[in-house]
Amino acid sequence: MQAPPLASSPSPAWTAILPAPARLCCSRRGALRLEAKAAWRPAARGPRVPAKGAVLASEVVGPSPLLDARNEQELILHIRKEVEKGKLPADVAANLEELYYNYKDAVMQSRDPNAHDIVLSNMVALFDCVLLDVENPFTFPPYHKAVREPFDYYMFGQNYIRPLVDYRNSYVGNISIFQDMEQKLQQGHNVVLMSNHQTEADPAIIALLLERSNPWISENIVYVAGDRVVTDPLCKPFSMGRNLICVYSKKHMNDFPELVDMKRRANTRSLKEMALLLRGGSQIIWIAPSGGRDRPDPLTGEWHPAPFDASAVDNMRRLLEHSGVPGHIYPLSLLCYEVMPPPQKVEKEIGEQRVISFHGVGLSVTEEIKYSDITVHTQNVDECREKFSESLYNSVVDQYNALKSAIFRGRGADSSDSAISLSQPWR
Repeated sequence: MQAPPLASSPSPAWTAILPAPARLCCSRRGALRLEAKAAWRPAARGPRVPAKGAVLASEVVGPSPLLDARNEQELILHIRKEVEKGKLPADVAANLEELYYNYKDAVMQSRDPNAHDIVLSNMVALFDCVLLDVENPFTFPPYHKAVREPFDYYMFGQNYIRPLVDYRNSYVGNISIFQDMEQKLQQGHNVVLMSNHQTEADPAIIALLLERSNPWISENIVYVAGDRVVTDPLCKPFSMGRNLICVYSKKHMNDFPELVDMKRRANTRSLKEMALLLRGGSQIIWIAPSGGRDRPDPLTGEWHPAPFDASAVDNMRRLLEHSGVPGHIYPLSLLCYEVMPPPQKVEKEIGEQRVISFHGVGLSVTEEIKYSDITVHTQNVDECREKFSESLYNSVVDQYNALKSAIFRGRGADSSDSAISLSQPWR
């Protein structure tokens, strides 16, 4: 798959591996746009066909004063003017400004010679998307398919997160298993990835690490997503570029008691949509059975995958088994909290502060875990459910520790062991 530009490094050897960074240019309408090479979008089961390149949403929907911004000062001024006109809520504008400076600091850490252009182009794109959504809010259905045209929100998200990833210090575990997954998906089987969850950027991180080796998986994963990423004004443009099953997380189910019944009904509709998808086959679904993002230990500050909810694991397993299509469950581990860590504690209100940095990230998967293998000697149904969930979780933790050793302890691929083979498939 021909990927859009990655953030380059000062090293000539590294820049030879990765495409040149994005640059600003003028469209036929005279608007500022982000230049991107044509992406390849795979059809459901046929040959890959070229997808429309990433452009700013307002080139399709209508002109925006943000597109005239030639530098940081003009961009911030435009944002403040939108508040004065009453077109942008003051709290959203404040969050956007804060995000701009945090994003700028993070991209500058990459030492990319084009960092200033990358920051401006990506933030113009985000600000433009946010403004358009404030004017005409997008409502997510229970099952949302990624919006790829006329504006390609998927590529927008990829281009935005890409400069935050230090590819020199990033790794994928067991890339061959992802190849096996693709073969099963081509045969009409379903795949479920039971994963920990670290940041709002997890879908982009997964897609970026696999876009060279497994572009079909990168673009076709369906994410089980909580309501916060489809309601937060700064998250919505990124969520629009992903395939989502939209649910209300248990962690936030009782935030507002008067909404509990509505949330439960919405979750029931989403489960029905997921069941329909699975019956059709060739689906790959990512779910975080912990019900939310990992958090650091309050005493040690160490990050660990949050424990899985056995009932969430069992519900997903039963949906898979009842689909009438062969299904496979894999434990998947993510390590990427440094790029965009969540707040220290679970927050009730929408609009969290976003701290961002340039850092290495990791993704790993191990062989399929079968319920029948784990529970063959167990009779009690509740014990079976707990043992299966525990087996998946323990695998995620083991993979997480290998990724941590590779990325944070500088051991790189030497952190591989008999169960986890680490590599950099983009090289």
